[in-house]
Amino acid sequence: MNKSLSKLFQIASKKERKIIGLMSGTSMDGLDIALCSFKGSGIETELTLLNFTTVSYDADFRAAIKSVFAKCNADLQKVCLLNELIGIKHAQMILNTLEKWSIKPAEIDLIASHGQTIFHAPKRLHDIKAYPNATLQIGDGDHIAVKTGIITLCDFRQKHLAAGGEGAPLAVYGDYILFSKQQEGRILLNIGGIANLTYLPANGLASQVYSTDVGPGNTLMDQFVQQHYSGLYFDQDAAIAKKGSINQALLAQLLNHSFFKASFPKTTGPELFNLSYLHSAQQRSSTIQLSPEDILATLCYFSASAIIEALKNCFEDIAPLPVYVSGGGVHNSLLIAHLKKAFPSCLFETTNNLGMPPEAKEAILFAVLANECIASHQPVYFGNNHLSSIPTIHMGKICLP
Repeated sequence: MNKSLSKLFQIASKKERKIIGLMSGTSMDGLDIALCSFKGSGIETELTLLNFTTVSYDADFRAAIKSVFAKCNADLQKVCLLNELIGIKHAQMILNTLEKWSIKPAEIDLIASHGQTIFHAPKRLHDIKAYPNATLQIGDGDHIAVKTGIITLCDFRQKHLAAGGEGAPLAVYGDYILFSKQQEGRILLNIGGIANLTYLPANGLASQVYSTDVGPGNTLMDQFVQQHYSGLYFDQDAAIAKKGSINQALLAQLLNHSFFKASFPKTTGPELFNLSYLHSAQQRSSTIQLSPEDILATLCYFSASAIIEALKNCFEDIAPLPVYVSGGGVHNSLLIAHLKKAFPSCLFETTNNLGMPPEAKEAILFAVLANECIASHQPVYFGNNHLSSIPTIHMGKICLP
């Protein structure tokens, strides 16, 4: 038997596995690296976060990714080159991080690499009848496996597409496995570039779980700040937005899109919610001359409004549930204040209260997907109700060193 395949079998049979989860999101600020220990699989999973860090991208690398990100007319040669370069750089970041942690690569069983999304194209966005749902993440997994010597799982979203999903959101698999709790219904809200949520019912039934994107999280605010404020990548703690006022005319036009009327589940991305979308809304609302502070205040409330409407949908037939928040949006106190004001009887906490740092959650969840792919006999069955539409699958392509 191939030595790497034999090793993979041994890893699958181990009582405890050490898996590195990687995540680089739409903010493109750096690579999240989460080292996790796993025992068991499925709802019997026991996870311990051993180490976590974010390795920042330098300005040139970030600019290179942004040059092909969410662009219909991206330079194909640049995409091809970056597919290799991102894999190489991520591998080196892993090796450097392990050295800082005084951990040898041989001590790690698996790497779970999300890669870098450069285009997300569900049918509702591309609207080309002859073509399916699609998404593209680059950062070749074979480069990571060969350079680190560690078996690497990558390209998780393609199996989701192949099985009838839209390639997102994938957080629901880890949310259910790690956080579903009998007698307590929960909402897991992630506010990254795009905001998404997972509903976990109190009865623990996977068939009643659902997950969906709800609209922009930080992406529009971050894009606006990067365009108008030299040297800034985001509005830290909404310091700029707090100086402005919400413009109702602009807000109404920002919310005037069929995505917000579509039923759950649905996905979206910066391919829709970008500066062109903002500019079009400003033109329709005659707010082109609005101050940057007022625009950011309005964008912040725009993101909050999308989340608020989604939560109202969740709470339509039930009392408000505890909402556990993760992602960069947890640090936007103005955004969180809008949510709390809309649901004064609802408990909003970060996932710290569930034992998981909110910044690390996405990287950890890809480590969970890798553990499921290798160690689980059967994937979690989420049923076939119209709200769940969650494929019952194992995800991840296996790259051998």
